[in-house]
Amino acid sequence: MKKIIVIGSNGQLGNCIRKIAPDFELDYEFVFTDSQTLDITDETQVSTFFNNEKPDFCINASAYTAVDLAEKESEKAFAVNADGVAHLAQACLDNKTILIHISTDYVFDGETNLDYSEDDFTNPIGVYGESKLKGEELALEINPKTIILRTSWLYSEFNKNFVKTMLNLFSQKDELGIVADQYGQPTNANDLAEAIMKIIEAPTKTFGVYHFSNYPETNWFEFAKKIAEFSKSSVKLNALTTEQYPTPAKRPKRSTMCLDKIEETYKIESKHWENSLEECVEILSQ
Repeated sequence: MKKIIVIGSNGQLGNCIRKIAPDFELDYEFVFTDSQTLDITDETQVSTFFNNEKPDFCINASAYTAVDLAEKESEKAFAVNADGVAHLAQACLDNKTILIHISTDYVFDGETNLDYSEDDFTNPIGVYGESKLKGEELALEINPKTIILRTSWLYSEFNKNFVKTMLNLFSQKDELGIVADQYGQPTNANDLAEAIMKIIEAPTKTFGVYHFSNYPETNWFEFAKKIAEFSKSSVKLNALTTEQYPTPAKRPKRSTMCLDKIEETYKIESKHWENSLEECVEILSQ
C-alpha cells in the first residue's frame, strides 16, 4: 500500500481530499497534517517527519493565501510559500517521494488577451504571487519528481472563500457592488482534489508545471450573479471597476489559463465552472 501525506489538511483543498480519501483506502494510506502537527517552515521538523513516514506522495495543499495581508507580511508569506516548499521538496528528494505542489494563477501579471500556457513568462504583481512563484522554482530545482498544479479562484463548501462570503452577504444585504473587470476561472476545490488523485493513480508520471481549473473564464461580477441565481437570492448586484474597489494588493486583470497540457498528459478533463458551482451551492444550501 502506498502512502500519501497531505500537508495543510485543514484548508479547502485538504478538506476536499479528506472527503474523498475513503474511496481510495484500499490502495493508499493517507496521513493528514496541519500547521499544528507539522510546521513546514521548520526544516528539521519536516526532515524528521518524512524520514519517519517515508511517503510515496506528498500533496502540499498548505499556503499563505492572504493576498492583501501579504503586502505587509512578506516575510511570513515567503516563509510558508517559498521556504516551506523548499523544505518539503528536499525531504521528498531524500525519501524518493513525488511532490505535488499547488500554486496559483497569481504568478502571472494578467496583462494579456491570450490564455496563459505553462511555459509563458511569469511576472507576479504582488507579494503573494511572488512568494508562490519562488516556491515553484525551489520545488522544481530541488526535487525533479515534482508536479506543480497552478489553479485559480478556489472555492468549496469548506473554510472561507468567495462563494461562502457571497452567500453570507446575500443574507445580510439588499445590494452589493462586485468587480467586473478582473477575469479568471473559478475552481471547485473538490474537482482539484479529484484531479490530484487521477495524477497519483496514473501509471506513469510526467513531472513539471500544469494548469488546472474549471472553465471557461468569467469575472467576479458574473461569478457572483451565478451564485445569486443558484441560491435563489434577490440581492441586487452592481458592476464595479477595479478603480472603484481598491485593494492593498493588485490583482491580475486576466489570468485565464490554458488547460490543454493536463488533459493531453493525464487525460484530465475539466468541468464547466457553472456546473461545479451549482453543486457547491446545493451542498451549502442543505
